[in-house]
Amino acid sequence: MEAVNLLSSNRYTEKQIGYLFISVLVNSNSELIRLINNAIKNDLASRNPTFMGLALHCIANVGSREMAEAFAGEIPKILVAGDTMDSVKQSAALCLLRLYRASPDLVPMGDWTSRVVHLLNDQHLGVVTAATSLITTLAQKNPEEFKTSVSLAVSRLSRIVTSASTDLQDYTYYFVPAPWLSVKLLRLLQCYPPPEDPAVRGRLTECLETILNKAQEPPKSKKVQHSNAKNAVLFEAISLIIHHDSEPNLLVRACNQLGQFLQHRETNLRYLALESMCTLASSEFSHEAVKTHIDTVINALKTERDVSVRQRAVDLLYAMCDRSNAQQIVAEMLSYLETADYSIREEIVLKVAILAEKYAVDYTWYVDTILNLIRIAGDYVSEEVWYRVIQIVINRDDVQGYAAKTVFEALQAPACHENLVKVGGYILGEFGNLIAGDPRSSPLIQFDLLHSKFHLCSVPTRALLLSTYIKFVNLFPEVKTTIQDVLRSDSQLKNADVELQQRAVEYLRLSSVASTDILATVLEEMPPFPERESSILAKLKKKKGPSTVTDLEEAKRERSVDVNGAPEPAPASASAASTPSPSADLLGLGAAPPAPTGPPPSAGGLLVDVFSDSASAVAPLAPGSEDNFARFVCKNNGVLFENQLLQIGLKSEFRQNLGRMFIFYGNKTSTQFLNFTPTLICADDLQANLNLQTKPVDPTVDGGAQVQQVVNIECVSDFTEAPVLNIQFRYGGTFQNVSVKLPITLNKFFQPTEMASQDFFQRWKQLSNPQQEVQSIFKAKHPMDTEITKAKLLLGRSSDLGQHSLKKLILTLQTLWALASSTPKPPRLDACCVWSRICKLRCTGSRCAQARTLFPRGYVTYCRSSFNPMQAVGLCVLFPCVSATLGDHTAHSTMEHLSTCTSSLGPGRGWDTKGLLTGTTAGLPVQGGPGSMKSRQPVVQSTN
Repeated sequence: MEAVNLLSSNRYTEKQIGYLFISVLVNSNSELIRLINNAIKNDLASRNPTFMGLALHCIANVGSREMAEAFAGEIPKILVAGDTMDSVKQSAALCLLRLYRASPDLVPMGDWTSRVVHLLNDQHLGVVTAATSLITTLAQKNPEEFKTSVSLAVSRLSRIVTSASTDLQDYTYYFVPAPWLSVKLLRLLQCYPPPEDPAVRGRLTECLETILNKAQEPPKSKKVQHSNAKNAVLFEAISLIIHHDSEPNLLVRACNQLGQFLQHRETNLRYLALESMCTLASSEFSHEAVKTHIDTVINALKTERDVSVRQRAVDLLYAMCDRSNAQQIVAEMLSYLETADYSIREEIVLKVAILAEKYAVDYTWYVDTILNLIRIAGDYVSEEVWYRVIQIVINRDDVQGYAAKTVFEALQAPACHENLVKVGGYILGEFGNLIAGDPRSSPLIQFDLLHSKFHLCSVPTRALLLSTYIKFVNLFPEVKTTIQDVLRSDSQLKNADVELQQRAVEYLRLSSVASTDILATVLEEMPPFPERESSILAKLKKKKGPSTVTDLEEAKRERSVDVNGAPEPAPASASAASTPSPSADLLGLGAAPPAPTGPPPSAGGLLVDVFSDSASAVAPLAPGSEDNFARFVCKNNGVLFENQLLQIGLKSEFRQNLGRMFIFYGNKTSTQFLNFTPTLICADDLQANLNLQTKPVDPTVDGGAQVQQVVNIECVSDFTEAPVLNIQFRYGGTFQNVSVKLPITLNKFFQPTEMASQDFFQRWKQLSNPQQEVQSIFKAKHPMDTEITKAKLLLGRSSDLGQHSLKKLILTLQTLWALASSTPKPPRLDACCVWSRICKLRCTGSRCAQARTLFPRGYVTYCRSSFNPMQAVGLCVLFPCVSATLGDHTAHSTMEHLSTCTSSLGPGRGWDTKGLLTGTTAGLPVQGGPGSMKSRQPVVQSTN
């Protein structure tokens, strides 16, 4: 209570002690919190900057929900007030940031959000730094509200980067101007895609180039603080370059700069360089540049003392791997695996297994690699790895015999890991007959080899071997008696483990009772596994986390159509019909999702899954989506679809045969979207011609939030159809299903060809052979209005109009003046001004300063201007002639203001605007309605 009393003091020292005591020791649930809040409110309202600063610091230090409820509405007002001191603004911004992080739902978004963005232009760099931190956090949640901050951030960053250190004397840290502010501005820009405005984008590119150039300059100080500040700005700039992923020159330069850090004596710099290069390796522009440093990375893997740096080196090798270097990288990782730290061995095993499968051109190499992997690090080979080996071998006829032979030879080692016994038992049970013709691997030798490992294995492995034995009974009748004796032994029939005992009893009975045909049917070869996403990849994601793993499926563009190597000829055997093609993507990384086939029919229609979302059913195309699709044929950005719940926006870019599309899903409601699942569906013909890779999105979209999905596109051949984007989610317990056509059309991949005139005409003259000229006549979708077309053509040729047309316009205005005012001398009016107003062109005449000023405001403002009223009358009468280009609504609006413009002419000399609008003015016949009105007959005769 004494501390609360100190808050009411007018002495700084007493008030400071009171606030310090409350900040440190008072619980947010204290009974005195109301008294404390009242004292803080009084200090905030006092406009004393010292007292306001103490109050804001206390709110930020406590940061409770009660504080947020009491002051979240007051602090933004202080922040954007014009008379607030700079130090108070700085404290208010940081205090608001603290409250937003603690209770984001209590900080209201309102008019202050647009005003806080302009704090980036503040003269006080402390205010700018605090405001940047606040805007960055707010923009991550509400990017659209703070989109205008991009241009201001670029402008401020440009001023910092390009200015001399002396210009920012108070904020220069060891010869680096405002490093903290620079880092914060670069992080803010990473909340948004590259700027659309060419000027802003060019200025940002210039800033990034300057930062990269300064990194190459000799250091101005040998102190570590200088290099830390300089490198902090550099690495944040590289992160922004990687985030935008649109400037090939900057990406390559960033890669080369990071390559210099790979051999730096500072461990932290080596770590950061490896981490950044992992992300750079996913870009199509810099992937080749990253690959040039492969030897340095391999050397770091072998010689680096810090285990965290070695782990980043493994990540980078995994990220830079492609078909050209897969065998080298896998061999190096296997070599390192023998001496690797135990903490990262399992991760290396998973990555080796993924790379060996993904880039296996020759699957004999894949089998050798996985068996070698099991031999080196058997304890760290998870079930997912050897399961995947089995799936691939079963699905590929051309590798089954080699796999059986290789496994048989590996099992002959005196000490075999149990995982190798599992793989050997399964493969020999399925394909042991393929090597049984060799006396060295006869059926009895195969059985004796497997059974010699039986007593050394765990119960699950023994159970698998018992299944292999009964498979041998079907494959090799000559060893049936030997196997039955093993199954009949007391160690099997009276085994303490129920699973082994049951298998032994059932397999023995099956081999004794079943006929040869039944036995062959029950124990026939395993059918091919259905294609699915690799469980190894899922395990790696789960182990590393989605934000840290460099996932080839999500981050790297494929530079070739076939995922597992060059296309191979289709096998000629009859069994090929049921076997996936040799180039099938067993990881599920490269293929687009298969087209849903609809829900399976229920038996008799009696059983209905009332809980099903019918996820396999695709909704028909949304109404109006076809029209939106047509608009995107000639543009790349905009809103593709919108209804009362969802908005879908697009931003795309294309280069040669590659493209990238950013799809933005906006939740327009205040309720979460659950199970949000966007799926790209391609027809069978389209799959062969268009490669699509999508990044998954968060299945939960908060109310008012927006999520982004990236689609990487590769055009393999010409196509006509477009893929369909199907979006399914739950809103308020109701299942929603929306389908729209994704605007990926063939013309996006066209590339212009520069050709001189003589080359063009030479080629044109060569096109004289038959069938080189095509003519197509088709009906228009909509009828053509000849009058509107003529008006548009006339206005479109404004630059070609001669003096005669301009004289006719001026003559019309002069005649109107004479009719309305009975004044023989009309006012002088610059023809350039009149015509520029009608054609909506910027006027350049010497008399048109006022027209240039009023130009953006339209005709109504022009009529209200200080020009002579009858000039306004003339323009308004001429205006309906061109209303086809500006709309009838504007014509009506202009004519309604006409009486105001002409009221100064006196009684009887005003213009009957109602008559003009309705076409019924007495004695003044008007042809047509609004939008096609023509001037009175005498005027027409005079102009003729």
